[in-house]
Amino acid sequence: EDGFLRSVGLGADLTRPLSWVVDGRGMYYDATRPSDLEHLLSHGRFDAPLLQRAALLRERIVAERLTKYNVGAARWQRPASAGRVILVPGQVESDASLAYGAPGMRTNVALLQAVRTANPTAHVVYKPHPDVVARLRAKGAGEDQARSWCDEVVTDAAMGDLLLAVDEVHVLTSLAGFEALLRNKPVTCHGQPFYAGWGLTNDVVPVPRRGRRLSLDELVAGALIEYPLYLSRSSDCLITAEQAMDELLAWRTQAGTGARWWRECFRMVLRRVVGVR
Repeated sequence: EDGFLRSVGLGADLTRPLSWVVDGRGMYYDATRPSDLEHLLSHGRFDAPLLQRAALLRERIVAERLTKYNVGAARWQRPASAGRVILVPGQVESDASLAYGAPGMRTNVALLQAVRTANPTAHVVYKPHPDVVARLRAKGAGEDQARSWCDEVVTDAAMGDLLLAVDEVHVLTSLAGFEALLRNKPVTCHGQPFYAGWGLTNDVVPVPRRGRRLSLDELVAGALIEYPLYLSRSSDCLITAEQAMDELLAWRTQAGTGARWWRECFRMVLRRVVGVR
């Protein structure tokens, strides 16, 4: 399975990942049973050098605006008249993370409805999943009506920029919630992602197994340093999280200077393969 600092490009585009997860107990997105990551977060010892390393890694991720896929070109402008701004990241509704990590609601529209009902005066921003925007995965049930439950739909903004500009984030199980925590944003989880249940999020659906209270850097140490494997694109050797960041930044710079016409041609072929129009 992909790790959390994945690539410059979408998995649905068949972009090779830089980080991987191999889990002997289960998988991090499956909240129905413990995973290696949950066991690590529940029982791991995070000493001072590791926590310092985690803090530096987290600070650099935020400063460089890194996220899982590192896509999106536009910079979102917060409306001058907006009061509290809530970001709702969309997910691919057929993904296993919803089947195994969302015991209640499982659709993007249901999440938007819940957020709007609980926050009638907030400026709600909905960001569809980039795989859906690229038409490489199907829209969710009723997702065409998302605008009825939010103030704005944003498609091409970079997630790293968007997270810095909003006040809080509501998710089902999206990794964007973890990325928001890295930026010290309040996060409400309506599902049970791996980062919920440790005292860092507002959990609508608690996870009784997760009783330990973690600091943010303990969560970072477990999820970004201890749990994933990072494989260099240039040498095919295992590398550290910090070295993976170096490669991601170089990759992003290189991707920004390349031609993009070939990507849309490739996506046309992929759409025929996956059956999305």
